[in-house]
Amino acid sequence: MAGVRKFEGPIDLHTHSSVSDGTETPAELVQAAVASGLGTVALTDHDSTAGWASAAEMAREAGITLIPGMELSTRVQYSSVHLLAYLFDPANSALMDETARIREARLTRAEEMVARIGADYALTWDDVLAQTRDGATVGRPHIADALVARGLVLDRSEAFNGILHWSAGYYQPHYAPDPLQAIQLVRAAGGVPVLAHPATRGAAELVPEKRLAKLVDAGLFGLELDHRENKPEAKARLAGYAVRYGLVVTGSSDYHGSGKPNRLGENTTSPEVLDQIIAQGTGAEPVYPSAP
Repeated sequence: MAGVRKFEGPIDLHTHSSVSDGTETPAELVQAAVASGLGTVALTDHDSTAGWASAAEMAREAGITLIPGMELSTRVQYSSVHLLAYLFDPANSALMDETARIREARLTRAEEMVARIGADYALTWDDVLAQTRDGATVGRPHIADALVARGLVLDRSEAFNGILHWSAGYYQPHYAPDPLQAIQLVRAAGGVPVLAHPATRGAAELVPEKRLAKLVDAGLFGLELDHRENKPEAKARLAGYAVRYGLVVTGSSDYHGSGKPNRLGENTTSPEVLDQIIAQGTGAEPVYPSAP
């Protein structure tokens, strides 16, 4: 991979564009990152690399470093676990086949949920499609946006806390691989895997240490601990695990444009950690700004 490079400006390693559930195109997201004063941004759309090319083109022009990535959906029984993957080969057939399967399952799940909701509320599949951009993976955030557009809820947060919450009776799970399998797929594609916001459910629902040890053995590289949704007590325990198992710690915004209150650069990653990620990644290169 590329040699060690000195990074100028804050580093945000978790953002989403309209390719998944963000509200800005990949190019617009990169422009927003520049306007926010970032020096490096990672594009990590859910289960998709479709935004990489346009984000890379804008990054070169706009003078910011882009880390190509993805947020991979995984599942442990009924619990969703998200895995950030950086600098993997976007042509790796095993990983791409798996993400295609996940996206198809997301679409089928979304259609089933809308049918259930539509039996009780004035919501149709066309309403949801109206909230998506071409090529986007349709998911619950788009259903939430449709509910907002219909005036059934005020914003995405109200949608997820109400109609789209599992307890409301409309929720439908979708296929996702086990985290262990996902880490193996990412590593086989030359990528670097980091558990995304692993402390959002609090200390009582942390990944058990024995399971974490197995994930480390499979190639887990780090934990995204500096994230607004991580609970303090759980975050502290995971920080101890990071030291014990030699995992890096990252910080990110999980930016979704206007889809979430998260702001670019509200949490950041150190240049030293990014250097380690780049040194480990063998499937893709960072995109550096064009020479002046």
